[in-house]
Amino acid sequence: MMRMQPSLGALTGLEAALAALLDGVVPVAPTLLPLYQTLGKIGAAMPPLVHAQPTRDTAKTDGWACRALDLAGASAYSPLPLMAIPVWVEAGVAMPEGCDCVLDADLIDCSGPMPQALGEAAPGQGVRRAGEDMEAGRPLIIAGHRLSAADLLALRSVGIGEIAVRAPQLRLIDLAAPASDTLTGHFIADLARASGATVFDIETVTRDARSVAQALASAAGDLIILIGGTGAGRADATADVLAARGALIAHNIALQPGRTAAIGRLDAVPIIALPGAPDQAFAAFLALVQPTIDRLSGRSARRQTVLALERKISSTVGLAEIVLLKQEQDRWAPLAIGDFSLDAIRMADAWLAIPGGSEGCAAGTAVGAFVFDDPR
Repeated sequence: MMRMQPSLGALTGLEAALAALLDGVVPVAPTLLPLYQTLGKIGAAMPPLVHAQPTRDTAKTDGWACRALDLAGASAYSPLPLMAIPVWVEAGVAMPEGCDCVLDADLIDCSGPMPQALGEAAPGQGVRRAGEDMEAGRPLIIAGHRLSAADLLALRSVGIGEIAVRAPQLRLIDLAAPASDTLTGHFIADLARASGATVFDIETVTRDARSVAQALASAAGDLIILIGGTGAGRADATADVLAARGALIAHNIALQPGRTAAIGRLDAVPIIALPGAPDQAFAAFLALVQPTIDRLSGRSARRQTVLALERKISSTVGLAEIVLLKQEQDRWAPLAIGDFSLDAIRMADAWLAIPGGSEGCAAGTAVGAFVFDDPR
């Protein structure tokens, strides 16, 4: 594991901190879960589809199952007598043998002594052909992708009731202090769940070193998140406790917002200590926690959406600064950089990190940003 010697007042570069945090971290083992628990989780590899779907021709709509050839020439002006009443089918049921189309309900007249067709149809009309939905050999899910409602629909359609996912178990320790810290704890828990982690109940402890140490000693999981107590206040003991346990990798990251974040490791379990303020914790979550959850869940690399900047972004050299963006037509409009209001957090569509060695980006520059509502 990569170790860094913490020094008071020094800032650790974001790239170096993230590399140290992720050093040796591997995806967790897959777990089988029922489908209703897997929405938003990251799928693991599964055997491909054995049989094409549907296995037989099925009706797309309710109506009369017919043979198109038997309807040739039928119209409302020239009804065509039929030898027998066609079979009525409901949407989704297998088509009767010899039938290749579905005729609307009002196009068969059964009021007289002999049924009559009042319209014709082409072969395949109203029918979903065998194998039309999914070919044999297709992956049921794409390993490393976030499971969507459409994925679960496809799985249910072939009778699968559970699926393999990688869902890292996250322990969240919230250091009780100002009311904002409690709000931050729930905010971070929601963000982690949306990233595919399984979050246990938030454990709330007082800020003193003994309470924090006891909480760490009993914490178990794939990732431990502490919230609060990372600053320079007299009651801020988080980094000191991690250092005393020999678990501290770095404290004070060259990141804005989120400078006072700390990272560490207890045995093989990564630890990330976030500042208590919501905007500071949010930025550190994006820069440090989200990549760690992605690594633990085996998630594929997140896609970036590239658009031109609507206006210039100025950044402080030496600090990696998180920028919140809103899409305005075909451009990224910066909402906030380095300091976030709750409204900016709420309204943002995407984010990007300006590297510490950059002074920013000129208006019109094409930049890649990570969208918050990433379907993959």
